[in-house]
Amino acid sequence: MFDDAFWSEIDALLAPADAQAARFTGEATTRQPVHTVYVPADQFTAATATQWGETALALLTEHAPGPGSLATATGLPGDLLDDVYPRLVAKLGSQPIEDLRIDFEDGYGLRPSDEEDAAATAAGVALAELARRPEAPLLTGTRIKGLQPSTRRRGLRTLELLLSSAVSHGGLPARFVVTLPKVAHVAEVQAGVRVLEHLESALGLADGALRLELQIEVPQAVYAPDGTAAVARLVHAAADRCEGLHYGTYDFSAAAGVVAGYQSLEHPLADHAKAVMQLAAAQTGVRVSDGSTNVIPVGTADQVASAWTLHARLVRRALEGALYQGWDLHPGHLVSRFAATYVFYRSQLAPSAARLRAYTDKAASGVMDEPATAQALANAVLRAVECGACDDAEVASLTGLDRPALLVLAKR
Repeated sequence: MFDDAFWSEIDALLAPADAQAARFTGEATTRQPVHTVYVPADQFTAATATQWGETALALLTEHAPGPGSLATATGLPGDLLDDVYPRLVAKLGSQPIEDLRIDFEDGYGLRPSDEEDAAATAAGVALAELARRPEAPLLTGTRIKGLQPSTRRRGLRTLELLLSSAVSHGGLPARFVVTLPKVAHVAEVQAGVRVLEHLESALGLADGALRLELQIEVPQAVYAPDGTAAVARLVHAAADRCEGLHYGTYDFSAAAGVVAGYQSLEHPLADHAKAVMQLAAAQTGVRVSDGSTNVIPVGTADQVASAWTLHARLVRRALEGALYQGWDLHPGHLVSRFAATYVFYRSQLAPSAARLRAYTDKAASGVMDEPATAQALANAVLRAVECGACDDAEVASLTGLDRPALLVLAKR
């Protein structure tokens, strides 16, 4: 009944759907960092990550020397912090920064050309040294000045100097990203891709060695003039180089007309923009990152606790909204970032493990899970292990599954 001519007709009708499906290849298989730390370029050294960890540990020791005092200072549930506290201390002492950006944009500002040239060259040397250290971040990169006419040449010259310096002093880290700020048009993404291709060729780097990250800081990056979702076109214009979309809290809200007292990660416009970003990036392999809070944990004990409590709540809120990454602007934020992240994942661990065990054993339970929910459960458990909230032995004991089995269920 279905002859070759009929199948050819059906295949032709479905060709557009097949082509679209080929652009949505699923979630990325690499580990996602829980945060990104922005460090002004003139303050960055090979010791930056270690110094941030030391400062965070000193704040922790001073203001929350044990699980009980950490619960009081952050508002996090004390019953989980007994397990979390030693993991937090270990994390701050081993890999305190998971993702680092050498910032030549807002965190650095406008400087004389010779000064920025020197900073870019020095940062490249330090970057090459950091890449060889055991505490090196999972990802490293730089935020250059934007590709708008007034900053275009300065930003690209800085990028060229930074990369050539790093390559000549030992090489780049394995995962390196270039952040484009204030992206507003597909042409900026296309130009960014072309720049990275050119630099890879000129510096003898492998194709695709340089990744692209887009900062969504203006409303026109979310909605195009015709009312469509511009951010979806930005993702696909990156030609598989896009590592992530990062929400810029304060630039975006200011551009949307939000007064300073109400600029926040919780503003309705922020939530809407991030939801559009998440849907545009879904199943493309591109990660979405929340922005930052500018309330930093300094000053009196009460001021530190207030900042930690706010930050921990915002981190928890983002995780519940499937935003697994955010920006941290101060070493003290590492305490509330990792504490809140570990509490979130550990609170999910036992119920997720029980459901996974029931699913794989085909046992009766109160929830009728299917492959899609098993995938989500496995990913939650893997995220917990990868960030340090738990370990493989604990997961294997709870689920009866080892890491390879979890990776299969998670479709990684």
